[in-house]
Amino acid sequence: MTYPRRVVVTGLGAITPLGNSIETFWQNLTGGKSGAAPITKFDTTKFKTKFACEVKGFDPSDHLEKNEIRKMDPFVHYALASTAEALKDSALPLDSIDKTRVGVIWGSGNGGFSTFQQEMVEFGRGDGTPRINPYFIPKVIVDIASGWISIKYGFMGPNFTTVSACATSTTAIIDAMNYIRWNKADVFITGGSEAAVNEAGIGGFGAMKALSTRNDDPARASRPFDVDRDGFVMGEGAGALVLEEFEHAKRRGAKIYAEVAGGGMSADAYHLTATHPHGLGAALGMKWALEDAGLSIHEVDYLNPHATSTPLGDVSEMKAVVNFFGEKPDHLHISATKSAIGHLLGAAGAVEAIIAIKAIETSVIPPTINTQNIDPELPAGLNIVTGTSLEKEVNVALSNTFGFGGHNASAVFRKVRQ
Repeated sequence: MTYPRRVVVTGLGAITPLGNSIETFWQNLTGGKSGAAPITKFDTTKFKTKFACEVKGFDPSDHLEKNEIRKMDPFVHYALASTAEALKDSALPLDSIDKTRVGVIWGSGNGGFSTFQQEMVEFGRGDGTPRINPYFIPKVIVDIASGWISIKYGFMGPNFTTVSACATSTTAIIDAMNYIRWNKADVFITGGSEAAVNEAGIGGFGAMKALSTRNDDPARASRPFDVDRDGFVMGEGAGALVLEEFEHAKRRGAKIYAEVAGGGMSADAYHLTATHPHGLGAALGMKWALEDAGLSIHEVDYLNPHATSTPLGDVSEMKAVVNFFGEKPDHLHISATKSAIGHLLGAAGAVEAIIAIKAIETSVIPPTINTQNIDPELPAGLNIVTGTSLEKEVNVALSNTFGFGGHNASAVFRKVRQ
């Protein structure tokens, strides 16, 4: 499919368990490091899972004013810090650009989760008097990150948030791409952030038996596709992308990382939390993404799958991959980077989109770490990159994200054609 307005990526920013900048993050990811470690944010003595992929060494005062920090939940701290890096990277001329043509679509699955927990715990300790922080609601609501970004920079274009559980920030990227295609804006700040490493987050996912309990070896707990995987590892952080209309970017001489070629969204229509056992919804999302991009299955070089390291989810996704790409797609390499950074929930899609884009830019596919024995239940004939990074020219990369409720989103990135 051909669109009169093409969309490209001109800026990247990241706050992750492997580093608080794009450069540090990419270096550690391709170097095969793990971001998992014992939780430091609360006492895990009575929790079955005692580790996570926390953001490390992040001080909001390095990025924000003191009076701003107290009005924000950590998920907004991460959003603004990653956005600042992405805007600097893009060299967007903020003093002269038409800010009515710059929009923000930012995703989060949970919003101010930590703030909500903190306020309700304090209320429960009291005598019933509602001594609620006046910033409670603005800190909690999911759309507030996109609001803060627009306020801080004066961006007056379309502004909203997407929520599709763990597909959230991929949905945000697809929406931003389409708004530029539709000539509703020339530039979008998009991505997602999450800060759910707290008692409610770890306790809630733990109650579902979704989390790994490999407490004796956290760094190797996230092991997608491995026969011994026992659940996902919670992550946190943010990924920010500057999307720009291609001619607009060219006119200002912008550095262009890749083109956002297409996106596909679908529903499993199957179960509240489980993926479809045959991956029917996942296959539809990939199919529609490639159709939207005008590409064939034979042109995809790299797939960054959802692959959270859960026993059922990994198998159903790879069934979808085989059903869609064929039983032995020799051209396609797959690496599951949640093995290194954990599952960032609503921010996963943005950070993994960045990984796909960096793979195109650098011709390096990061590894699936920790995976030693591929589960025999998985389809055979898949090129899963394990152990160390793979040097390979990547012209087209596909990123998958799936969320509770049966939400599926796939985004396609490609090298820019002039």
